[in-house]
Amino acid sequence: MKIVVFNKPFDVLSQFREDEAHLTLSHFIHDPDLRLAGRLDLDSEGLMFLTDHGGLNQYITNPANKKFKTYLAQVDGDVTEEALEQLRKGVELADGMTLPANAMKVDAPEWLWDRDPPVRYRANIPTSWIELQICEGRNRQVRRMTAAVGFPTLRLIRTKIGAIDLVRLGLQPGEQTEIEPLLYPDFKDLPEDQPYRSRSYVKKPGGTGGKPMHQKKKEGDKK
Repeated sequence: MKIVVFNKPFDVLSQFREDEAHLTLSHFIHDPDLRLAGRLDLDSEGLMFLTDHGGLNQYITNPANKKFKTYLAQVDGDVTEEALEQLRKGVELADGMTLPANAMKVDAPEWLWDRDPPVRYRANIPTSWIELQICEGRNRQVRRMTAAVGFPTLRLIRTKIGAIDLVRLGLQPGEQTEIEPLLYPDFKDLPEDQPYRSRSYVKKPGGTGGKPMHQKKKEGDKK
């Protein structure tokens, strides 16, 4: 089993298929055996897993396994203790109540890289930072949670999945490193491996534009 940790930059799509408007994972990850396990939105940054283990994505994203994902959210306004307590108890969203989360106000992190473009600045409205831990994986969940308690997210960085810590690994945006799964308890109870199919990309002009190549059927193959 191979697991690569990647620090996804802002404005990069969590897909290997090429896109005319944005960079994608194919600009950074060149191992055709790796697949994404736990995506991030275009406007989110931080820790992602890529692996050749077919069951890792479900293992990480299933709330029953309680693999907490830690996020740093820069929010619009000075977040209150009342709002944090709402996040801790659970927030009613359009797709149902969220599970209780760990939420605390933190100082702006000294280790954090600059974002390009930067978050909008308004002199009359302060911003603040929340560290939020959740074990669910709903669409844009953290952003919807902070908005529901009155503090919309301006910037979002995933810093941890379980014990895997992006800051401790020292990865800057666009950087990656392979980790040894046996060193982390998070990977001891993985489901049975279901290997992914390798990705094959044509790099020369006139190729498939980053789309997987379709192999020709051999004579005698079933349709």
